Amino acid sequence: MTQDPPVPAPSPPSDGQPPTGAGGAAAGAAERAGKAEQAKQGEQGEQAPASGKRRRRVRVTLPGCWGALVLACLSFTPSLLPRGGVLQGLICGISAAIGYGLGLVAAFVWRAFADRDARSPSRRSWLVLLGCAVVLFGLAFGLGQYWQQRIRGLMGVTDYSALATVASPFVALLVFYLLLMAGRGLRRLYHWAARLLGRRIGPRAARVVGWVLVAGVAWSLVSGVLLGGFVNAANEAFGVRDTQTPEGVQRPTSALRSGGPGSLVPWDSLGRQGRAFTGSGPTAGEIGAFTRRAAEEPVRAYAGLSTAEDAETRAERAVADLRRAGGFERENLLVMTTTGSGWVDPAAVDSFEYLGNGDSATVAMQYSYLPSWLSYLVDQSKAREAGRELFDAVYDVWSKLPQGERPRLFVAGESLGSFGGEAAFSGEYDLRNRTAGTLFAGPPNFNTLFREFSDHREAGTPEIEPVYKEGRTVRFTDDPVSGIPPADRPWDGTRVLYLMHPSDPIVWWSPSLALSEPDWIGEAPGKDVLEEMVWMPFVTFWQVTADLPFSTDVPDGHGHTYKAAYVDGWNAVMRPEGFTAQDLEKLRGIVRPAQD
Repeated sequence: MTQDPPVPAPSPPSDGQPPTGAGGAAAGAAERAGKAEQAKQGEQGEQAPASGKRRRRVRVTLPGCWGALVLACLSFTPSLLPRGGVLQGLICGISAAIGYGLGLVAAFVWRAFADRDARSPSRRSWLVLLGCAVVLFGLAFGLGQYWQQRIRGLMGVTDYSALATVASPFVALLVFYLLLMAGRGLRRLYHWAARLLGRRIGPRAARVVGWVLVAGVAWSLVSGVLLGGFVNAANEAFGVRDTQTPEGVQRPTSALRSGGPGSLVPWDSLGRQGRAFTGSGPTAGEIGAFTRRAAEEPVRAYAGLSTAEDAETRAERAVADLRRAGGFERENLLVMTTTGSGWVDPAAVDSFEYLGNGDSATVAMQYSYLPSWLSYLVDQSKAREAGRELFDAVYDVWSKLPQGERPRLFVAGESLGSFGGEAAFSGEYDLRNRTAGTLFAGPPNFNTLFREFSDHREAGTPEIEPVYKEGRTVRFTDDPVSGIPPADRPWDGTRVLYLMHPSDPIVWWSPSLALSEPDWIGEAPGKDVLEEMVWMPFVTFWQVTADLPFSTDVPDGHGHTYKAAYVDGWNAVMRPEGFTAQDLEKLRGIVRPAQD
C-alpha cells in the first residue's frame, strides 16, 4: 500500500491578502480540485489505468497481481492429504490474497530504496502478466491434479468429483475477492483514522498511529469478539447435541457401567459421547469367543460435563463410580483422556478389553462440548486440566492399595487426549515409574513430552520415526505391525508408545510452519507422503491448516485415523500371552469393520 503524498500548501497572493472577486473564486475552486485529485491519487496508489472515463469497480496493482499469481500457483503443490476441488479453491484463494499483500509490501520497499513514487504500469506490462497467468496457472492446475491423483492412490481414496475440480478456480477467485475487499475496508478505516488524527498531530505521526489503531481493532475483533462469539455459539450448538443419545445406544443394564443400575453418575449427565462409551463395547461372550477362554465383563466408568461443575469434582465422581463397579479389582486399569466433545475411540478401548480378556476397567471424563478439530484450537487448557485431574484421582486410590492387589495401570489418549494425558507426567521417568504402559495416538505437535522426546532424538533418526535414548522406554511408530524401532535394542519394563502417521496433519501442524522449515519435510518422506511436498513460507502453513478439519476423512492407517493400529500397539504395550499373529489379524477385523 502506498502512503498518502503530502498535500502542498496553497501559494498566497503576492500582496499577502486572500484572493477576492471572480479571480479569487476561480483560484479557490482550482485549489480545491487539485487537493481532491491529490487525495484521490493518494488513496489509489499504483493502480491499473482506467479506460476513458469508465470507473472500474475493483482496481488492482501490478506488483500485487504478480504476488497473487505466484502464490496461487504454488498452492497446487501437494500437502499431506488429498484435497477436493472446493478445498483446493479455498487454499488457492487464501494463498493468492497473501501473495497480493506480499507483492504490495515488496513494491513499497523497493520504491523506498529507489527513492521514487509509484508509477502507472503500461498496457504492455498488464498483457505480459495476463499471458504469464494463463500459462503458469494452467500448468500449476494440471500438475496439482496429477499430484492429487498420486496422493489418493497412496491412501486408497476413490472419491473424486470432476465438477468440484473444475469449480476450484472460481472458488479461489471468490475467496480472493472477499479477502481483498476486507483488506481495503481496513485501508479505508486507516485513512479515516489518519485524517481524524491529522487535525491534532503531525501527518507522519497520524499515519503511524492510525495503522496501530486499525491493526489493534482488527486483532481485537478476530481474537476477541469474532473468535469468542464463534466459540460461544459453537458451545451452545454442540451443547444441545450433547443431550442426545447416538442411534443404537441403550442405557446399560449392567452395574459395571456408569449410568447403569446403582451407578453414582446419572445416565442423563454422561453426555452424548459418554452414553456411547458406557452403552456400547464388547460383552464377556464376545470377548470369550475371540480369546477362546472364559472372559469377564469389562468395567467402564465415565463422567460428563453435566455430572459436576468443575474438572476436579468430575474426576472424583468418575473414580468413585469406577471404585463402586470394582474397577480397582481388575487386572488392567486404563485411564483414558478423551478428545474434544468427550469422544473415546472405540478401537482404543475395545482392543484393550479384548487383549485383557475382559479383566479390565476403563475410566474417562468429558471436558468440552466442541468437536475435536475445534477443541484442538481453543480447549487445550481444558484438556490439560482434565488429564491431570483424572489421573491424579485414580492414582490417589490406586497407590493406597496393597502392592500385590493393585491392577496394572495404563494411560492412553488420542489427539488432544494425548495432550491431556501427558499433562499428568513430568517426563520419561515419571511415565515409567507411575504406569505399567502408555499408548498415545496422533499427538499434536504442541504436546510437551512428545516435543521433548522428538527434539532430543538420536542423531540420524528421522522426525517421523525418532529414537529417544535407545528406545529404552519411549518409542514411535506409524505401523506397529511392521515393527517398532529400534528392533535390535531391549524394551524392558514400562513401555510408552506413540502412534503417528506421516500424513497426519494433527501431528505436524504448527504456527512455525509459516516461516521455518521443519525437519519432517526436509527429511525423507513417509510412505504415504509425496516426495514432491516441499516447504514454502506461508503456503505450507495454510495447506496443512486446511488439512486439519479433514484429517479423519481418509482410510484407516492414514491421516488422523487410528483403528487397526491400536491392536498391535496395545499388544506391544500390554504384552499379553497366548495371542498369535492370526489372532491379532482377526482382532483388527473386529475393531475395524469393513465399512470403515
